[in-house]
This record gives sequence, structure tokens and C-alpha cells, in this order.
Amino acid sequence: MNTLKKYEFRLEGLDCANCANKIQNKFSENKSYENVVVNFNTLKLSFETEIEVLDEEIEKIVKSLEPEVEVINLKKHNKKENFNHEHYDKHNHINTHAHKDKHSSCNEECYENNKTHEHSEKNIHNENHRNKENIHKKKNINLLRVLLGIILMIISMKFNLSENISLVLIIISYVILLYRTSKNAIKLLKKKTIDENFLVTISCIGALLIGEEIEGLMVIVLYEIGKILEEKAINNTRKSIADLMDIKPEYANLKHGNHEHKVNPEDVNIGDIIVIKQGEKVPLDGRIISGVAYLNTASLTGESTLREVKENDMVLSGCINEKGLIEVKVTEKYEDSTVNRILELVENATDKKAKTETFVNKASKIYTPIVLIMALLVIALMPAILNITYKASLYRALIFLVVSCPCAIVISVPLSYFSGIGKASKQGILVKGSNYLDAIKDIKYIAFDKTGTLTKGKFEVEKIKVYDKDYSENEILKFAAIGESFSNHPLATAVLNRYGKIVNTDRATDFEEIAGKGLQYRLDGRTIKIGNAELTGNKDENEVGTIIYVKVDENVIGALILNDSIKCEAKEAIEELKYLGVNTYMFTGDNLEIAKKVAKEIGISEIKAEMLPIDKYNELEKIINNKTSGKVAFVGDGINDSPVLALADIGISMGGIGSSSAIEASDMVIMTDNLNKIEEAIKISKFTNKIIKQNLIFALLVKVGVLLLSVLGLAQMWMAVFADVGVTLITIFNTIRILKK
Repeated sequence: MNTLKKYEFRLEGLDCANCANKIQNKFSENKSYENVVVNFNTLKLSFETEIEVLDEEIEKIVKSLEPEVEVINLKKHNKKENFNHEHYDKHNHINTHAHKDKHSSCNEECYENNKTHEHSEKNIHNENHRNKENIHKKKNINLLRVLLGIILMIISMKFNLSENISLVLIIISYVILLYRTSKNAIKLLKKKTIDENFLVTISCIGALLIGEEIEGLMVIVLYEIGKILEEKAINNTRKSIADLMDIKPEYANLKHGNHEHKVNPEDVNIGDIIVIKQGEKVPLDGRIISGVAYLNTASLTGESTLREVKENDMVLSGCINEKGLIEVKVTEKYEDSTVNRILELVENATDKKAKTETFVNKASKIYTPIVLIMALLVIALMPAILNITYKASLYRALIFLVVSCPCAIVISVPLSYFSGIGKASKQGILVKGSNYLDAIKDIKYIAFDKTGTLTKGKFEVEKIKVYDKDYSENEILKFAAIGESFSNHPLATAVLNRYGKIVNTDRATDFEEIAGKGLQYRLDGRTIKIGNAELTGNKDENEVGTIIYVKVDENVIGALILNDSIKCEAKEAIEELKYLGVNTYMFTGDNLEIAKKVAKEIGISEIKAEMLPIDKYNELEKIINNKTSGKVAFVGDGINDSPVLALADIGISMGGIGSSSAIEASDMVIMTDNLNKIEEAIKISKFTNKIIKQNLIFALLVKVGVLLLSVLGLAQMWMAVFADVGVTLITIFNTIRILKK
């Protein structure tokens, strides 16, 4: 069985959301293509298929619907030759004649690789440059064409010319101004498709034929000017969102010996050393091996406070080094780095469409045919009902045609969601889809994990208790440290910090992590268990806190008592959520006494303690099944929370210290681990929804209003143009409020 291959194309010059839907529908008709998405916000066409696809085939389909769109294969455009470190090192360390002879073939190969790389880069650059030039050239020609048409129209209207000359100028104006729309309309008509180009062309020609030639010219002039302004407004909105997410690093300073040189971040491998100087972006995730710096993490977290980092600290790509110089050992390739994952999440988020967006797309398919039928009914019935001439009824029908384009409705919805997702990202909140952004406003129930979510997740070993006098505190701590060195749980870090030495695990074997209970391993023929009372079969009734028991074979020899402080914003966040009408719960694997203490301090009354992952899952399922309205969310950070995050209507993970599996399973990621961001996300969701409602209601009211006025003979064609491109512009400007708020 063949595997699916993903193809991605950029549709440069696509300025109509309704047209984007038509392209998506056209590709979806082909059963060979799966998961077809045309993202109007990012101008990206993506699909998966088992068959080999030629660029020419894709371009032919796109241009059959949108002749002026340039199709760019993103995979080929972004393809780069990997930097060959081995050849680089050999080439730069050949200093003697003997070495020169020995490595001559290597030199030639390295030289050829560099030539191929440069040639590939040059071709990509030239292709990209040509595409941009073509689009820019088309825009300039289009603008000059419109200006020429307007000048001829003004001359025919304002100068005292003979009737014949005036008529000739008007006809020339029609030809010039209608050239683009009529050309596109004819191409689409051959494909048995109609769109706004066809509707506007028919309306203007109809106006000319019934003697309303000046009004017909005004329609096409206003339409062309509106489309130019609309395209500019859409591009400005896209740019505003892109500026919010301007976190992609342009280069990395790759270190070789005592030298360094700039390379593309995609060409850096795990284990390479990079240098990050003052004022530069951190290009890749890694661990600091030398130096001290102060990082601005605002682009990732929305927080402006500088973070001091030093040797052995982890740094995330996308941050900016405000002060200092550090050397970093790379731990993730660029494609897996934080900055790339964030950019991909934001860019692809609107591929997952909300119900509102899906409904609007479906409604737009029947909207235009309905208005066309109504226009025909106006022509046929109005003369009999209102006793008007067929000429007058035809004029009113032409107004129907101009109004019938649903662009204002179709554009405003995806653009609003894209703006909302961009705004949330700037605040350190990653929302993985329009559908999730839409659902966040409806959250009525939130269950919180405790450790690492409501608390800081940074435990400290408060004391060590000895139950077996044959063992000392140091021995108990050593057994725990050996086991926890294999784990990435927050408790493990606390144990290792208390141990404070390099852990020797040479003799430890058969390590196993037991979800919700702890871990076990073999050491010198003995079975060591490190975990809670359920794993070890022992419970210390005299201690209240998080307890890690240490069991050697069948004997519990001691325990480590840990504490974890509550996040400073937790109480305020819970209070704000309650104010918004959200019911809160706490699920924890910790003991009931600790759970009650934390819950009382932050104001959560509904608590479930000593839970295994399956218990959390079952309990959340009960809430989902018993809810009367709204959405159910779960907030967690650990690997044990992944199933519950996936089950919830909205899974919210703590991205700062959260595990990668929890982030993958969740629908919303809080990069700062700040619980107040949940309330902020709800407010962004509500405001985005408010803007969408405003746009839809305004667009529909204006369109329906103009249609009714036209039936009564009170509307003119310029009103119809306003109901189309004018309303579209206003809804775009209203959408920008999401970014500015």
C-alpha cells in the first residue's frame, strides 16, 4: 500500500475568499486527493495523495478557476541543500601538499556540492523573484488600465463632445474597464462556472443596453477600485498578523573550532555548537555550554520581563538575546524546534475550520444561485405585479446580480479567526485551530491537574525519613536518585537536586516507569521500587505531603517528604473563571490531605484525589456526559494527562514545563504556564466571535436592504457595489480591531 505524500502550494495573488472555497471544492472532487485545504489567510493549498503530482497539473486546475493566480510549489521553493560538515572540516583543514593529494577527491566533491548548493539557491531565488515580478507587473498594469478607463469616462461626461464621439469613448471605457472581469468570466463560463466576474460583467453590459451606460461605468469603476482597496486591506491584515509572529530566525552562527560563520538554521545538526550574540534571535533549541545572557521571551510567552540564563540552562528558539553572549549546544533540529512548531501551529490553525466558518462556506454555495433565481423572477414578475416596464425590472435585476457576490461574508469569517489566533499567539497562547478558538468561549467546566498546573511543579525534598535502621538517609536518597535519573517527572528533578552529585547508573537495569504510581529497577540483584503508597504497600499516616517511598525487595526502608508551592496567580485565576461562570475541579494523583489543602487555598471546592490516569479519564467522561451546556476543558502538563487532554472538548496544556506528549495531545498551549492566560483566551475567543457576528449581521443587513430597495425601485447600482466591495472593506477594517485590542 502506497503512503500518502503531502503537497503544498502557495496561491500568490488569490484575493477572494469565495474563490478559495471554489478551488478547495474543485480539488476535493478528485478522489485521489485527501485532506484538501485552501487556506485563504496564508494563501496555501495543501492536500495528500498516493499518486505523483505534477506542478503543471495543479497550475492548470487553479488557473481554470482563477486565471491571475500564480501557483508556487512550496516544497521545491523551500528545498535547500544540507550543509556538509564533513566536507567543510576536511576542506578547511588541508594545509600540506601531502594532505592536498590525499584529499583532492574530497575537495572536488566539496566544491561540486557547494556549486550545486549555490546553483539551487540561485534558481529558487530567481523563480521566486520572477513570480513576484509577474504579480507586481500585473497589479501595475491593472491600476493603469483602471486609471485610463476612468479618464476616458470623465472626458466623455465632462467635455462638450458630439454624441457619437462621446458614445465611442464610453464604449472604449467599457472595453478597458471590463477587460479583466469579462476575460475571467469567459474562461470560467467555458468551465460551466460563474462567479462575481460574470455577474459584474452582465450587470454592466445590461446597464449599457438599457441606456444606463454611465451608471454601468460607475459600477465597474467602483468595483475595480473596491477590489484594489480590498486586496490591499487583506494584505495589510495578513502583514499585521505576520508581524505579530515575526519570530523566525534568519541565520545561526555555527562554530567550527575557533571560527564561526552564518548558516541557515535548517542546516544545523543536533550536537552542533552555535553562538548567540547580543541583539540576535535564538535560532534553535539547545543547552548553554558557556556564557550568561538576558533573554527577551515576549515573542513566545507575551511576557516582557527578561530571563537570565547561564551554563546548563535550556534556551528556546525565537527568544532574543538582549544582553550577553552565549554558546549553545543544539538539542533539536530546526524542524522540531520551538519556533518552527509555533509557526506551523499558527499557520495551519485555520485549516481546522470552526462550525461558523463551515456553515458560511456551505451557505455561500447556495447564496449566489438563490439571488440569480430571484433576479430572474424580478425580470419576469415585476412588470405584472408593480406595473413597471421590462426595462425597469431588468435594471432592478441587474442590481441583484451585483449584490449577489458573497465575498464580504466569506472573507470576514476566516480572517477574523486568523486574527484571533494571531493575537492569542502574541500573548503566549497557542490555539491549534479555528474550531478550538470558537469553542473556548463556550467553556463552562474546567478540570485542573494539580502538580505543575495549579502548583509550580518544582518540588523540594523537605526531609528524609528512615524506616529501616540498616540504611542511612544518604543510602535512601541514593536509591531514589538512581531511579529518578531515568525519569523526567517534576518529582525526579527535586530528588536529583537534593542528591547534588553525578548519579552512577552503571549497575542499574530493567528500568520501568509505572504510570500514576512510580518506577522500579534492578540493582545488584535487588528490586528497587520508588513511588507512592500504592506501589510500595506502605503509608505513613504521620506525614502530610508528597511522599516518595523507597522499597528494596519486600522491605520499605525509607521515604522522601517533598513539598510544592502553589502558583501565585492560581487563586486569582480561579476567581476570574468563576466570575465568568466556569465550574472548576481539581484532579490529582496526590493524597487527599494535600489536595484539600491546595484546593482550600485557591478556592476549588470540587476535588478528586489519589487518582490514576484512568480515574482522571473516567471522571472527566462523567462531567462531559452530565453537562447541561457548554464545553468541558482539562488543564494539565504531564505525560499522564495526555489521554484526558485528548478526551476533553478543549485540552489545555502548560507549554513551559509541559511534556511534548501533553502539548501534542492538547488543543491549546499556554507557553508561560500562567493560569491567567485561560481567562485571556476566553476573552479573545469571545471578542473574535463578537467581531464575526458584527460582520455577518452588517453584511447581510446591507445586502438584504439593497435587494429590498431595488425591488421597490429605490436603489441604484452604486448602492449594489457598496453592498459588495464596500461592505467587504468595512468588515476587513472591523476585523483588524481583533489585532489592535
